[in-house]
Amino acid sequence: MNKLKEILIATVAALAMPVVNAEVVSSSADHYRLSHKASSSMTPDELWLRLVQPDTWWHPDHTYSGDSTNLSLDLRAGGHWSEQWADNSVLHGIVLNVDKGKLLRLDAPFGPLQSMAVTVIWTIRIEADGDGSVVMFEELANGVSTSQLDELAGAVDGVKSEALARLVRKK
Repeated sequence: MNKLKEILIATVAALAMPVVNAEVVSSSADHYRLSHKASSSMTPDELWLRLVQPDTWWHPDHTYSGDSTNLSLDLRAGGHWSEQWADNSVLHGIVLNVDKGKLLRLDAPFGPLQSMAVTVIWTIRIEADGDGSVVMFEELANGVSTSQLDELAGAVDGVKSEALARLVRKK
């Protein structure tokens, strides 16, 4: 009976997960382009408020500290998406553009991309859709051919897909 209960719980949890359309649009040794899109029952204003608080939706497994409550976002051009804990800190991205409620663009080489001197532009757009909203992640990475970005594109796509699903899910 426990096995049936586990299957039922897993099925209900899967059905509750938002649908994320994700795609590695293109990739080669020196670049990749990702595209993600998901709908949310949150209004654009509600979704924006959630977006600008990454500690509420970014998965802790994809932080250096293992704790997403250590994340912060300074929402202005030149501001930082950073992580600080104990005597440690990481700059994950620099804000390039803010159009409140509609667009956030960062230069954000997260994780291993940072040590590879890769440029990663991550654009997040929010649009109204009926009573809710649609959010789109577009990411473009460029490096040198020895970066082997085509080998990382799938993993980055998975991290961003998970992030988008967590973002659009109501608490």
